[in-house]
Amino acid sequence: MNILQFFVAVATGFIGMFQKGGTQFVGLVTGIVPLLIVLMTAVNALVRFIGPERIDKVAMASSNNIFLRYLVLPFLAVFFLTNPMAYTMGRFLPEKQKPAFYDSAVSFVHPILGLFPHANPGEIFVWAGIATGITTLHLNVGDLAVRYFFVGLVVIFMRGLVTERITAIMWARRPAAATSEEAEAEMNMSGVEAGGAAFAAGEEA
Repeated sequence: MNILQFFVAVATGFIGMFQKGGTQFVGLVTGIVPLLIVLMTAVNALVRFIGPERIDKVAMASSNNIFLRYLVLPFLAVFFLTNPMAYTMGRFLPEKQKPAFYDSAVSFVHPILGLFPHANPGEIFVWAGIATGITTLHLNVGDLAVRYFFVGLVVIFMRGLVTERITAIMWARRPAAATSEEAEAEMNMSGVEAGGAAFAAGEEA
């Protein structure tokens, strides 16, 4: 009889775990999901209102300042373009700065979730799990979200600086032959693209 009760308790606990998961899911559907949809709609409307070309101009201007490059630009990219499109903003930066920008942007897709969950909806469960624990302790989730956000800004700026320095060191260690080969390959590629465009124009004519 004790063995039977043991198996009943195990089965009850097993089912109870999934019931708790279902309750948490219902809480997300009635809480965070509507907020997420409204935020995504609002940000998309804001991008359309401002104009993608203006956002691109801001990105190009940010490449000339280290604070804008690894602090403001990653925030704008993650906020407006969200994950994973945010990384495409690095196309405006020189090649030596692209790894550092990516490091900054990819490190910010979680710290921004507390205030702007639309930026990375695919991983909202990370913030939801933390928020649930904070709520259980009867603490203010808003305070955590603000601290999480500002600490994230500090971290991405530091990561940008460090990664840019590491990239500069690795770039300087490249063999001269490899550098010349890369330059020649880029020239050949641009020539092929130009020839292809000319060929296409000839076909249209």
